[in-house]
Amino acid sequence: MALKGRALYDFRSENKEEITIHQDEDLVIFSETSLDGWLQGQNSRGETGLFPASYVEIIRCGAGTSPADYPGSPGPLGTQVSSYDGSGSGVASPPRSAGGSGFLSHQGSFEEDDDDDWDDWDDGCTVVEEPRAGGLGTNGHPPLNLSYPGAYPSQHMAFRPKPALERQDSLASAKRGSVVGRNLNRFSCFVRSGVEAFILGDVPMMAKIAETYSIEMGPRGPQWKANPHPFACSVEDPTKQTKFKGIKSYISYKLTPTHAGSPVYRRYKHFDWLYNRLLHKFTVISVPHLPEKQATGRFEEDFIEKRKRRLILWMDHMTSHPVLSQYEGFQHFLSCLDAKQWKMGKRRAEKDEMVGASFLLTFQIPTEHQDLQDVEDRVDTFKAFSKKMDDSVLQLSTVASELVRKHVGGFRKEFQKLGNAFQAISHAFQMDPPFSSEALNSAISHTGRTYEAVGEMFAEQPKNDLFQMLDTLSLYQGLLSNFPDIIHLQKGAFAKVKESQRMSDEGRMAQDEADGIRRRCRVVGFALQAEMNHFHQRRELDFKHMMQNYLRQQILFYQREELRANSLPTPLHLLSLHSPLVRGPCSIFSLGSRC
Repeated sequence: MALKGRALYDFRSENKEEITIHQDEDLVIFSETSLDGWLQGQNSRGETGLFPASYVEIIRCGAGTSPADYPGSPGPLGTQVSSYDGSGSGVASPPRSAGGSGFLSHQGSFEEDDDDDWDDWDDGCTVVEEPRAGGLGTNGHPPLNLSYPGAYPSQHMAFRPKPALERQDSLASAKRGSVVGRNLNRFSCFVRSGVEAFILGDVPMMAKIAETYSIEMGPRGPQWKANPHPFACSVEDPTKQTKFKGIKSYISYKLTPTHAGSPVYRRYKHFDWLYNRLLHKFTVISVPHLPEKQATGRFEEDFIEKRKRRLILWMDHMTSHPVLSQYEGFQHFLSCLDAKQWKMGKRRAEKDEMVGASFLLTFQIPTEHQDLQDVEDRVDTFKAFSKKMDDSVLQLSTVASELVRKHVGGFRKEFQKLGNAFQAISHAFQMDPPFSSEALNSAISHTGRTYEAVGEMFAEQPKNDLFQMLDTLSLYQGLLSNFPDIIHLQKGAFAKVKESQRMSDEGRMAQDEADGIRRRCRVVGFALQAEMNHFHQRRELDFKHMMQNYLRQQILFYQREELRANSLPTPLHLLSLHSPLVRGPCSIFSLGSRC
């Protein structure tokens, strides 16, 4: 039944799903059923949304109340009352089944849909722009959307919604001090990822953990233990294929892992499926973003080539990561040839329970003691570094993109203008034959054609150097955009440790419980440091390779320009090669040598 309520405390909303309430404010509560500690109602200003159940006292009324608006049914003013899963993802849960489970089976739509029916935007679904930091979920991924077939409802124990409970006494609940408080912002990535539940010990240990990932101490601190079976994988031969008798077209890529006997062929939608599984599972790892999707021109040669280059970089980062490279779903993606086995492996990956918070149970950490304050200082240093690097990468990407635009546009056009002007002079000299010098006219005409060719060389050059630079910068923009949320997980864990120790010192918490929170925080801390270490190792290799390739190609470019300048015809000696008229333009491309 719709009930009246009164706010016991002030609560300030932090997102659009919540509303602000003030102490002693009169409220309308649509249902007294608390969903993971939240109620939905309307404040005195007519705003509709969520607020904490423990901040509200329900005033029991007599007859005359309207029928109850339970979660999933339309609320007043045409609103839709949302129910929230235990992860605090902020996503409306699907309608309850007859059994009242309150959430979808984790077999999901993939279980019922044929493989040919699910797809990414490239084959007809909604376009998703490349994620950036800010307003995004952990790892820079957009918040979960249950409206499309690739969405994954919460599957593991820490994220399962609790049964609806009768509202407890608000004052007693608010004054309870024997446990560390939960984050009231259900949409915080610290809560949504399940790391808060892990830190507070709410994630039950599994009877058997089939996968383990080890962290060891290296010369620069914690690092992922290397993959005992390292491998690489090439991405080649993008080929346009069709199905449904030519109605549907797509691009297939040939993947050849070094540890497999034969290549496999995958579409972009298969990469997209794998990427979503990686985001769902690896909470504290920066998963490289896939190349962006495109609304039009998906079958144009330049776009296909660009996507292939970026998929190669993505694959290199995947195979080089000690944890991601060992993921069973990734190995299935690289090796499965049989269509039936492919679907079975896909279902198995979608039912994986060791995801999110439960994934943290798979870590084996070193026994070495680490002072949490030292870890926090190290994380703060990396946070400042990653912010500065992100800004610098964006700046370089902007400059390089502008230079590409000039190469294919401005520079090309200016050299073509110069070449056309020389050609015009040559044509003019030919109009009075008695006074025409064939040798001079031919030399000027050839000079014009040479500068036109130089313009084409400028237009083609970005394919050799700037495109590769932009590919690398794009990859790192994605990797860096993941770290704010990952660092926020560690910051939230630090805060819980400090809170639990304070409560222990005040005698409001047993010391062994506070020690358990500290121990679980060490797991998150070791994992973040290992990921930071791996990022730095890859960064040094990738940027060294990027700069070497760029400078090498630039040298070759100007050497070709010098050869082009030196190919000017012999009749130009009529102008004297020692005159400033000739030596000036020629020396531009000579890189210091004599023309």
